[in-house]
Amino acid sequence: MFYDDTIAAIATASLSGGVSILRISGEDAVNAADRILQLKNKTLAECQSHTVHYGFVVDERSQRLDEVIVLLMRAPNSYTREDVVEIQCHGGALICQEILDLILKQGVRMAEPGEFTKRAFLNGRIDLSQAEAVMDLIESKSRYAMESSMSQLKGSVKERIVSLRNQILDDVAFIEAALDDPEHISMDEFEDKFSENLNDCICELRQIKENYKNGRIIKEGIQTVIIGKPNVGKSSFLNRILGVDRAIVTDVPGTTRDTLEEDVRLGDLLLHVIDTAGIHETEDVVEKIGIEKALESINAADFCILLINGSEDLMEDDIELMRKISDLPGVVLLNKNDLPVKIDPKSISEYTDKKVISFSAKTGDGLLELENYVKEQFYLEQLSFNDEIYISNERQKQAVEESYASLMNVKESMELNVGEDFYTIDLMHAYEQLGRIIGESVDDDLVDTIFRKFCMGK
Repeated sequence: MFYDDTIAAIATASLSGGVSILRISGEDAVNAADRILQLKNKTLAECQSHTVHYGFVVDERSQRLDEVIVLLMRAPNSYTREDVVEIQCHGGALICQEILDLILKQGVRMAEPGEFTKRAFLNGRIDLSQAEAVMDLIESKSRYAMESSMSQLKGSVKERIVSLRNQILDDVAFIEAALDDPEHISMDEFEDKFSENLNDCICELRQIKENYKNGRIIKEGIQTVIIGKPNVGKSSFLNRILGVDRAIVTDVPGTTRDTLEEDVRLGDLLLHVIDTAGIHETEDVVEKIGIEKALESINAADFCILLINGSEDLMEDDIELMRKISDLPGVVLLNKNDLPVKIDPKSISEYTDKKVISFSAKTGDGLLELENYVKEQFYLEQLSFNDEIYISNERQKQAVEESYASLMNVKESMELNVGEDFYTIDLMHAYEQLGRIIGESVDDDLVDTIFRKFCMGK
């Protein structure tokens, strides 16, 4: 579908900078731009697509507002598959708004959040998974997240989903043809091939399901909880990896009463770090609440960092915490190695099989070893953005799970020798659910909800 109206918005962040970009898209984009532009001996209407032009923005009195560069991209070879004009002006917030107001006076409507990308989707340039990848790319906080978003933006998810849907549809077509004309088309000869196709699709969806955790970690970061008894240096550790004094650090035990959450870049890694209250026996009501939250954070974490004060003797509280994280991925940091060390790292192995790293929140010693160990634990260096696809949002995950369940129903029906006409019901449900991922089977309300999350001008 093509829209009749023309939209415009500021496509760059609303901060002062060297250059800002205003984007116009729609049937009247070129004419609207021409009415506010003064180019040398020409108009945009006379220019070919994908050309760059120098000129000025002028107001109703022909007064020059700014010196600009103009990019022209004609339909269908543009981001929205409509005529698109982009005006690069100086980056002042005031001049940018003045030019936008001038554009809107030309019969152009203010774009809604995400409407340029929404038009790209509705006009068939990208599918819904690619549209979501645009926002993921904008919001990416690590190299892994950026690479995953780019892979999805290039169509890795679309290609795999379309392939699965085509296989399902081919099988449905054969089954229905066999049911309609059993004298000439035999299901008996097709059954082995159908079973093979079904198992291939199930294995594919199972792999995509299993990759969801990696996709979430890539996008949102590794949910990392910092635990330890009071005054072992948890807040100092958080401040060290953040590079700023985010948490209050004192010599008084129990300073942290609540959880603190921050996104942390550790080399190429993104960690969503939760600093918790010191875990120990206490009668303080407020401190008890903080400790309960700390224990809840442990259960929801992808990775636990247990800090132990290496300059003091090992305490029963330390040993109890090692037991609490025995079944979870994690590491033990013997903190304060800049002070005389009283705990032999080898002695820790009597209570846990977790890796022990000698560390100093004061100097940062041991930080690189920690980074390498986390990478190793989550296989991040081995992630391939060419061979694997990583769905990273709940909407896509739910569609995959629904499709997988439907195909498993078909497999069960085959084992129970249920009639072939029942196969097609579950097969088509799987087909429809996969269509939700790429936008082939979604309603308007869901589309609107997805694109409302986008920033203005995208």
